[in-house]
Amino acid sequence: MWQETIRIDGPYNFDSVLERHAPDPLKVLDLAKRTIRVPVVIHDSSHAVQVTAAGTIHEPSFIVSGNSDADKEAIIHRIAEIFQWNVSLANVHDHFEKTDLKEIFDSFVGTPLVLDFDLFGSLLKCIIHQQINMKFAYTLTERFVKTFGYEIDGVWFFPQPETTARLTVEELRPLQISGRKAEYMIGIAKEIVENGLDLDASKNQSDEEVFERLMKIRGVGRWSVENFLLFGLGRPNLFPLADIGIQNAIKKLYQLEKKPTYEEMEQYKQGWEPYLSYASLYLWRSIE
Repeated sequence: MWQETIRIDGPYNFDSVLERHAPDPLKVLDLAKRTIRVPVVIHDSSHAVQVTAAGTIHEPSFIVSGNSDADKEAIIHRIAEIFQWNVSLANVHDHFEKTDLKEIFDSFVGTPLVLDFDLFGSLLKCIIHQQINMKFAYTLTERFVKTFGYEIDGVWFFPQPETTARLTVEELRPLQISGRKAEYMIGIAKEIVENGLDLDASKNQSDEEVFERLMKIRGVGRWSVENFLLFGLGRPNLFPLADIGIQNAIKKLYQLEKKPTYEEMEQYKQGWEPYLSYASLYLWRSIE
């Protein structure tokens, strides 16, 4: 058993992170104890890692703990990457103080862009979540992971690409995953196993390179890639124009009679660069 205390610059609202994750049945967390348990895979080794908030919004600190000393430094690096502890939210906040989003950023100060725990799982979730409400999306994802994934110390891990590539559409249909989505999910896994798609390598690729590679895969459209860039890779300047939540948030913010057009959204977002991902995140928060 090991534990490490990490201190970062504020603001950083970890309680907001926990609140956003709480509706997801796959997340193991305790709001009162300010803890969340995270599945981390380093090479071929799987670890259930606990993260506990020990500080405040403006003086944040965290206790990271695990059961095995193996891969400790790599685990801490991955946890810091997931929770985006290297991003200065003070700089982001200062930028938006001069924009139309000032009031929203003041209301949700220190809300970070937290990554999905698993890159392959992040891309599969983009497929599962298409065109269904969030509650049902959580349900389908939980069914998939608990049927074909694996569990360590009460923490669930997405099935590996090799496992998913061997599945059939008929095995996924009883979970209420549509035949077409099942084909897409299996296809993505086969792209990794058989055709050399390296999701880890995408961390070092430009947004354009990631778009070019992923859009070649059947079932992966622009919305899916944008969500993968946002929540898989933590890219700071993504603004999904087709996202209904963002459209509704802008409609509310500017008191529009109907949802904004893409052209109107292009106009609104001009002052929000180079932090469009945070504009997206805080706009979502404003209507949650």
